[in-house]
Amino acid sequence: MRVRDVRMRATARRSEKRVLRDRQSEDIMRGVRSFESFVDRKTFNRKTPEILQLNIGLYCNQACSHCHVDSSPQRTEMMSLETARRVLSLLPSSPSVTTLDLTGGAPELCESFRYLVEGATAMGVKVLDRCNLTVLSEPGQEDLGRFLADHQVQVVASLPCYSESNVDEQRGKGVFERSIDGLKQLNDLGYGVEGTGLELQLVYNPNGAFLAPEEKKLEEAYKSELGKCYGIEFTRLLCLNNMPVKRYADYLMRQGDLERYMNLLVDNFNPKAVDGLMCRNLFSVGWDGRIFDCDFNQQLDLPIRGKGKASSGGGLTVFDIDSLEELASTPIVLGQHCFGCTAGSGSSCSGATS
Repeated sequence: MRVRDVRMRATARRSEKRVLRDRQSEDIMRGVRSFESFVDRKTFNRKTPEILQLNIGLYCNQACSHCHVDSSPQRTEMMSLETARRVLSLLPSSPSVTTLDLTGGAPELCESFRYLVEGATAMGVKVLDRCNLTVLSEPGQEDLGRFLADHQVQVVASLPCYSESNVDEQRGKGVFERSIDGLKQLNDLGYGVEGTGLELQLVYNPNGAFLAPEEKKLEEAYKSELGKCYGIEFTRLLCLNNMPVKRYADYLMRQGDLERYMNLLVDNFNPKAVDGLMCRNLFSVGWDGRIFDCDFNQQLDLPIRGKGKASSGGGLTVFDIDSLEELASTPIVLGQHCFGCTAGSGSSCSGATS
C-alpha cells in the first residue's frame, strides 16, 4: 500500500472519530439543565456598555490545550484594517465605552494591533492587551514592551501556574521559561511596579477538570513564589474557570470528563456571580467584524440578536450600527456553556465575579 493511501486512510479515521466525538459532546450538552432556568430573564438584562472586546485574530505562536478559541500557528484569520477603522469610528458615538480589550490568538501579532492601540489611546480610551508573554520574545517584537508602556496599555498576561511543569504541560515545552523572561522584561519597563501606573495582571486557569480556587489566597501564593524565585512583581491575579468550548471541550471529551465537568459547573452555580457577568456590560467583536455578547458566544457562533441595519444573515457587524449603545436593550444569548462563568466564585475576563 502506498504511503499516500495510508495517510489518507489515517486522516479519514481521525475525521470519523472527530465527528463521533462531536455528536457525543452535543448529546451531553443537550442533557445539561437549561441555563435560562437558573436566571430571571426579567432582571437578567444588559447594563450600560463599558467594555468593547475585540478578538482581532486567531493566529497564535502557541497552541494551548485549554484554548476556547482553537488558536494556533496554523490559523490565518485576522482583523482587516478596514474593520479596525470602523471599530475606532464607533468609539466617539459610544461614550459609555471606556475600555478597549484586545484579545486573540496573540493579538500583538495581528497587523491591526498597533493601529488600534494608537487610535484608542489618542481618544482617551483605556486599552487592555491579553498577552501570552512568549510573544514578547518573538522575532520582530523586540520593541513590543516599550510600545505598550509608551501607550499606557494595561497588560493582562496568561500564566496558569507558578510551576514550570504545569505551565509547560498546558502550553508547550519551554513556555514557562519564556513567560518568566517576558515578565522580567515588563517589570524592567515598570509594569507591575507600585507607583508607575502600569498595571500587570496575571491570569490563572485550572490545569484540569476542576474549578478555579479563591482568588485572593492564590494571589498571595503567586506573589510569594514569583517574587522569591524570580524577583517578579505584578498588580493582581485573576482566576478564570476553563470554558467547555472548542479545544477544551475536545480535551474533556477525549478524557471522558465532559459530562462530569458540566455537572460540576451546574452543581456549583453561584447566583451571586450573575450580577458581574461580562456579557452584561461588554460587547465582543470578532476578527470579521461580527458582534457577540461575549468571546465564548463568538467561538460558538452565537451572534447577538440585535437591532440595526439589515446584515448578511451571519449576524450584525460593526458596519451595521452607528453606536454600540444602539444594542443596549438587546437580549443576551444564553447557553449551557454559561455555567462556566457562574460556577464557584464566578468567572469573567476581569476575574472572579462574586
